[in-house]
Amino acid sequence: MKSASEYQKVCVIGLGYIGLPTASLLATKGFEVVGVDISQKVVNTINQGEIHIVEPDLDILVKSAVHSGNLSASLEPCEADVFIIAVPTPFKDGGPDHISGKKPDLSYIDSATKKISPYIKAGDLVILESTSPVGTTDEVVAKILKQAGHAIGENVFVSHCPERVLPGRILIELVENDRVVGGINEESTKVTVNFYERFVRGAVLATTAKTAEMVKLTENSSRDVQIAFANELSMICETENIDTWEVIELANRHPRVNILNPGPGVGGHCIAVDPWFIVDRSPEVSKLIRTAREVNDAKPEWVINRVVHCANKFKDPIIACLGLAFKADVDDLRESPAYNIAKEIQRKEIGRLIVCEPNLDDHCEFDLYELDDVIEQADIILLLVDHKIFNRCKASDLREKLVIDTRGIIR
Repeated sequence: MKSASEYQKVCVIGLGYIGLPTASLLATKGFEVVGVDISQKVVNTINQGEIHIVEPDLDILVKSAVHSGNLSASLEPCEADVFIIAVPTPFKDGGPDHISGKKPDLSYIDSATKKISPYIKAGDLVILESTSPVGTTDEVVAKILKQAGHAIGENVFVSHCPERVLPGRILIELVENDRVVGGINEESTKVTVNFYERFVRGAVLATTAKTAEMVKLTENSSRDVQIAFANELSMICETENIDTWEVIELANRHPRVNILNPGPGVGGHCIAVDPWFIVDRSPEVSKLIRTAREVNDAKPEWVINRVVHCANKFKDPIIACLGLAFKADVDDLRESPAYNIAKEIQRKEIGRLIVCEPNLDDHCEFDLYELDDVIEQADIILLLVDHKIFNRCKASDLREKLVIDTRGIIR
């Protein structure tokens, strides 16, 4: 086994919202990093010291890392001491007999593992950071590498270390947050812990690969269940003509109650996806997790029905959608309920749709407007994302509009 200081060259597979921040952070910490992506445009952008995603301070970090010579991007992997897989794990159609119809798509992990296999040598470390169903590290990554002839667990070490960061705070949380590391055996865990302790200030917590996988899914499923309670509560309050946010505010004054805020659904690459990984693996005993996911998946349709009801009061309504991103103050549209709601309103031709998304310069499906313009033109204001800029929308200024506030910020 190499000493910790010998793990110096890192190859990061996938230069998205996790891979690029991780690669640039490691490069500024003195590691020699090659980032790999399937997009020539992404590779060219990074090699110019620029970024293709929005994240606070990432542009500065990438520029510094590239100009230092420690970070470069490529379409192909290379020999390294550490390989970090940070590729997507989306859904694929599970077919009519599947419990949810949403089955984890592990093809990106499969492809990434096969792509790095020819470059792996004795003593190397392979880390799966992609959020994955339980068993993926052993049953996909380690299995593929073992079939390729690598002595897995003996002189090639394989672990899972799930990312635990919040978009908008990624560069802070990559360093400050505790990390959970699980190897396919004790030696793999030990090597991986030593690697992360070189740049993580939070605690690096050792466990097994399957436990680490379950920890990440548990974190996001717990949040999903709590949000589902809030979303269901908001629909109940609406039927009773009660202010949901006042109910939550007052209930949270109880010392042992902490209800989250509702919204138009749940989005992002984690909370809207990860619970289905548990359901797919353990369908008979994941009833609460499945129900929570179904509640949150159904909330956008409930919002759309409210828009339809309001639109019926106008001959040719103009509907302003405030926000497309899945959360506040980011440009990320992955699994975004706001984006899906806007698309459905447009598809249904409920009225003329105008959209304000201050974190995007343009969009292929929607013409984007400034906030003042949409407020002036609209008959119906549909607030979908609590971007900071929308905080200036006051109920007293919107008295002539029909307002549907799914975030509770227009007071």
